[in-house]
Amino acid sequence: MTEITRVALQPIARGSLGKLWIGIVLAVALGGAVAYESRQKGLEVDTVKVGAGAAPTASDYVLVNYVGHLANGKEFDRGEHVPIPVQGVIPGFSKALQQMQKGGKYHVFIPARLAYGAQEQRNQMTGEVSIPANSDLVFDIDLIDYKSAADVMRQRMMMQQLQQQMRGGAGAGAAAPGGDAAPAAH
Repeated sequence: MTEITRVALQPIARGSLGKLWIGIVLAVALGGAVAYESRQKGLEVDTVKVGAGAAPTASDYVLVNYVGHLANGKEFDRGEHVPIPVQGVIPGFSKALQQMQKGGKYHVFIPARLAYGAQEQRNQMTGEVSIPANSDLVFDIDLIDYKSAADVMRQRMMMQQLQQQMRGGAGAGAAAPGGDAAPAAH
């Protein structure tokens, strides 16, 4: 029968085991801190109600209901049936809109670096600070509808033509004797 070679175990130096455990605890804590920090620094779009269809692109215009809060819960803005160009808002809001679908409801966390950064925002009416510098923002957004920039331009042109026709039609009729307006020429 063969005998297995025996290897003597070296004794562990005094305090080494404690240092090993301290190193493990620090590595886990550092990993948790990095995970927490990356979660806090990234854009988060949580779907409350699923929408349908494709998402808007950067060149589209959206129609939304929204409520904006600071991270501490203080409301700073609210809007209903607000038309917004996707590129005409803060970067985090724009990126979030491009992840949404028509008819959906969303809860959005925007870190300060994708919002206003180090610039504080003031209420235009009161002059008070509405969004302090370096503030993370939270929005509840309902994406009602969206249209392409070309569709919006066509709609604007049609509205302008209609307004011009109405202005031209209003001056064409003159008051007839007895208070009746003369019919406009067509």
